[in-house]
Amino acid sequence: MTLRLRLTLWYSTVLALIIFLFGSAVYVILTASLTRQLDLTLTETANEIIRASSVSRVLNLQILNIPALERFGSSSLYVQVWQTDGQLFTQSGNLGAYSRPLDPRALADGQTRWRDVLVEGEHLRVHTAVMTTMEGRALGYLQVAVSLRPVDTAKSILLIVLVSGGAGAVLLAALVGWFSARRALAPLDTITKTALQITRADDLSRRIPLSEARPDDEVGRLGMAFNESLERLEKLFNAQRRFLADVSHELRTPLTTIRGNVDLMRRMAEADPTSLDAIQSEAERMSRLVGDLLLLAQADSGNLPLARRPVELDTLLLEVCSEVQVLAGSVAVGIGEIDQAVVTGDRDRLKQVILNLVSNALKFTPDGGRVTMGLARAAGEWARLTVTDTGIGIPPQELPHLFERFYRVDKARSRALGGAGLGLAIAQRIVHLHGGRIEAASEGAPGRGSTFSVWLPLASPSPDLWGLLREDPKGLKATKP
Repeated sequence: MTLRLRLTLWYSTVLALIIFLFGSAVYVILTASLTRQLDLTLTETANEIIRASSVSRVLNLQILNIPALERFGSSSLYVQVWQTDGQLFTQSGNLGAYSRPLDPRALADGQTRWRDVLVEGEHLRVHTAVMTTMEGRALGYLQVAVSLRPVDTAKSILLIVLVSGGAGAVLLAALVGWFSARRALAPLDTITKTALQITRADDLSRRIPLSEARPDDEVGRLGMAFNESLERLEKLFNAQRRFLADVSHELRTPLTTIRGNVDLMRRMAEADPTSLDAIQSEAERMSRLVGDLLLLAQADSGNLPLARRPVELDTLLLEVCSEVQVLAGSVAVGIGEIDQAVVTGDRDRLKQVILNLVSNALKFTPDGGRVTMGLARAAGEWARLTVTDTGIGIPPQELPHLFERFYRVDKARSRALGGAGLGLAIAQRIVHLHGGRIEAASEGAPGRGSTFSVWLPLASPSPDLWGLLREDPKGLKATKP
């Protein structure tokens, strides 16, 4: 059963129930009202007859005197007077030769009653009243009846109107509900068709047309959410495709080199030291690439183990500056302005971030240039670590893509320097896992260089933290969180 049909059935069922309850209430109220009016008429007629009657005494006998009954009520009003011994005393002329009680059951009970009875095929409303003396002794019974034909006719007409009108209303509501649901759910059909076309054609560039749905209703918001999901999936799919292509390309180059050197040594029938050095270099390059990929995969899945220990960034910065002097060559590496700053994190991973940024700056800084590291406390809650160089700079249009995997501004130069384009991506993931952010700025002009800034939240200066720092000033005893 479709959603459109279910909505129509629910709507129609609820409306039919409401109409049934309303119609039943109207029918019962009207019946009770008409019956009450008849009962009032019968009661008034019976009281008039009783008031007009008299009792005469002859010796020890009490004789009931009843006036002419035809003068009470109309021709549709039937009257009978019965003695206490069950004998008919008198009745109205419109009863003709009928001599049985109008309501035998009420007469047998000997009490005042109002009942519906069927007499000779005629539906009557009968009121039975007890006629008593002044002392309260029963002298007879008065039965006054009126035909219920007008009431039955009115009830039949009302029932027909209610049933036919209710059925028509439910049918009309069902049709209106069907077309309304069809129109309201038409965008869902469009979404379904588009989703199926995307699945069958593997075309994530398609989007849900929102011309049939208003953006402020549920279906419109669903369409926009679906389009946003498709856009995100398309980006992820394209990123994965580029990632696979880049990984394949990065692995193909060392594998080709290794295979070529192996073939050369096979033809030479001896181990060539130069070929062995090339094989070892390319194998180490592949090992680094696989390690970086594994690190990124662990970071993306949230399984990268990180210690949560206090780390003095100023001490760490001085340590990195001392270590990179060997790699700097003719490029000067120094420390600029530096403040004391303590953060909570993994010392080794933070050191890896700084080393990645410094080594990246050294690659693109010509001989005679300078790489400067700095550390400052910003806004009282953040530590800002900067790595500034005087290298070739980065074009402004390339800045948004710097932290993408396998992305290189100068692809030929980066590959020649041995870079795989993963260093900045790894640095960004590590910084994010520490609750910070990393930024890049450059004017894009040669000699003006670039500046990479790492923002990390400062550790709260609690007594436990400072005591731990005194015991382990370099954070070398870091453990897993």
